[in-house]
Amino acid sequence: MNEDAGPIFRQVAAEIENAIVDGSLAEESQAPSSNELAAFHRINPATAAKGLNQLVADGVLTKRRGVGMFVATGAREQLLKRRRTEFADQYVRPLMTEAHKLGISPAELTTMIRHWEDPR
Repeated sequence: MNEDAGPIFRQVAAEIENAIVDGSLAEESQAPSSNELAAFHRINPATAAKGLNQLVADGVLTKRRGVGMFVATGAREQLLKRRRTEFADQYVRPLMTEAHKLGISPAELTTMIRHWEDPR
């Protein structure tokens, strides 16, 4: 886990979210247990459980008593929707604000983006 990336339980939650978004953890599939996460990351099981419980509270995971936690139906779409909103807030709005300050129209900005080389 990365000490600079915020609290460890949030990093655990983010790791599970990323797996759901990229499809490596499918909807209705079982999520790793807190003990599995704790052993893998060498963290306290209570810390791992806190990350998982946050995802339950967010509706991303569901608990099945005595069985474990599973990815909720619709979790991927929910996460994509939230991340798109966060992307707009973090990147697009500031970009549009700066473009406006520089007198760049939305059409010009669109042209700039279309001609930008893919950095991959």
